[in-house]
Amino acid sequence: MPSPSSARKPLPSFFSLLYANSCKSAIPTVYYAVFAIYEPFLCVAGMVGAFFDPVKTHNMNGPWPVGAAPPESLPAATTVTVLQLAHTCALLGIINFFVINAIRGLRSPALQEKMATSLFTPLLVSDVSHILVTLYGIGDLRWNVDEWPSIVWITIITGLTLLIPRICWHLGIGRYVDSRDAWLNEKN
Repeated sequence: MPSPSSARKPLPSFFSLLYANSCKSAIPTVYYAVFAIYEPFLCVAGMVGAFFDPVKTHNMNGPWPVGAAPPESLPAATTVTVLQLAHTCALLGIINFFVINAIRGLRSPALQEKMATSLFTPLLVSDVSHILVTLYGIGDLRWNVDEWPSIVWITIITGLTLLIPRICWHLGIGRYVDSRDAWLNEKN
């Protein structure tokens, strides 16, 4: 017969684990998965695609006038611009990965929150501006959703898959917020 001190404790529920994790880190698992795995993957995959076929990447980035065929080859300056843009995108994803891992390694959730806010605030502005610049760039076609090229759809949808979680993070949903949760750390 096991002694009362060695008796097994019941496993915590999913929600209590989520809440406990959110109290220990300003970047809990769900946000980590989005911003340190999914976002870098998107950025690096975009670079690989651009390096694999810069002409296709260029030609997919907007609508072509009716009757005009996209170019079959690009001037060297355009190729360099496409590849540099792709490299910059990948660099952003890689920076996110390393900075978020460094932030999660800090012991203080309040410091984690401060550092993550410094990273996520400009990225939130970037998420919004990325979508707006895309819609601006396609001109009058922005109002004809049925005629959007596939890359515009991909840009808008993936942009929203990053924008919405970033807004949720800024609203303090499912994570530690020092001004709201500091008393929990003092209690423990």
